[in-house]
Amino acid sequence: MHTYNLTYLFKGEPRDHSFELKQSGLPVHEAALHLIVLHYGDGENSLVMPAAHASPKEILQQAKALEITKVEVHPGK
Repeated sequence: MHTYNLTYLFKGEPRDHSFELKQSGLPVHEAALHLIVLHYGDGENSLVMPAAHASPKEILQQAKALEITKVEVHPGK
């Protein structure tokens, strides 16, 4: 497992979160998708999720629309 520490703004407030994933490497758009799921992934908000075929740019645009911005990925130890 690989640990990724994310720093980002959620509704203008600084946040951080860590994920443990099997994959090596976590592009920013995939990190943003994980954060969208974290903050909006319940059943009532499924309509805010990007489409399954969304491009990296579209995922980042959706994150921005949901006030998830300035996402940075920092590999953990």
